Amino acid sequence: MNKKKLAVLFGGQSSEHIVSCMSAANVIDQIDTERYELILIGITEEGHWVKAESVGDIRSGAWYNSPIEAALIPDATRRCVILTENGITWEEKIDVVFPVLHGPFGEDGTVQGLLELARLPYVGCGVLASAVSMDKLYTKIIVNDLGIRQAAYVPVMSWKMKKDMDSIVRRIEDRFSYPVFVKPSNAGSSRGVSKAENREELIAGLLEAAHHDRKILVEEMIVGHEVECAVLGGGQKPVQSSGVGEIRAAAEFYDFEAKYYNEDSRTDTNPTLPGDSAQRVRKAAEKIFNAVDGYGLARVDFFVTEDGEVVFNEINTLPGFTAISMYPMLWEAAGIPKKELIDQLITLAFER
Repeated sequence: MNKKKLAVLFGGQSSEHIVSCMSAANVIDQIDTERYELILIGITEEGHWVKAESVGDIRSGAWYNSPIEAALIPDATRRCVILTENGITWEEKIDVVFPVLHGPFGEDGTVQGLLELARLPYVGCGVLASAVSMDKLYTKIIVNDLGIRQAAYVPVMSWKMKKDMDSIVRRIEDRFSYPVFVKPSNAGSSRGVSKAENREELIAGLLEAAHHDRKILVEEMIVGHEVECAVLGGGQKPVQSSGVGEIRAAAEFYDFEAKYYNEDSRTDTNPTLPGDSAQRVRKAAEKIFNAVDGYGLARVDFFVTEDGEVVFNEINTLPGFTAISMYPMLWEAAGIPKKELIDQLITLAFER
């Protein structure tokens, strides 16, 4: 049979660049090469697009020195990537794209918009779902109407910090007792997230978050189990949720270092949770996924308190596929191995 040409996009300009490379290598390993011919396109942190020769080059970092430049064009009549090497340019037709990109300039609707213009099928959520889910503030605005409990928050604009930090701090302190969490509105993998125990740490956290986004959230602290639920489906395939997994962070909270570099962090795909909270997490995950117009995949994160209350945290429309990522682990625990999961996601891309 004729193979379809599948382009995998990885890397990207966000602070999650290295996580994307890790995820992409694992995704590529699970793609059925009997059905798909792969074109691997890496995006450097500076935004330069190049063609990688192999998954080994992604893992070693050799792809950064690739002599082949790549450009995915929005021309819907051509549906191709343009490749250039030593002044010679040629086109490679593409049938489907798997954007394994995390964070801004990849998971936020920007790349999805490019692929919509090019009329290319692609894995994952569309422009709207990607954009609103990437932005924690606007996700909260949507979830406010669903009757699902979420952490109380105060939005902060970075430009206002420069004008009057004192009034911002007073507004936060009037609303919450310490500790609080400070988060960039548009960032993933806990980049720029901090826990503030006092005013000095709050100001430092706000300044750090401002390096990642102009919109910042300061949230009340929720004490409970940190849990995640994987969602799959859309269109002709009914939306389904996996079981619930619990994060056991080695650090004080599940920050970037704890997620990817602390070997003592653990994930449990069959945790013991209070009452029927696991089932309520699954229902809430599906409800939120549908509310943001999700398609394909997402991971929805919650807290479960000791008395069984379910509190929404955030939704990720392109969850990690690293060796320790919860999304593929949850589906594997539900009986869907990684290779089958990847195949289902690609099939959904064609169905849309």
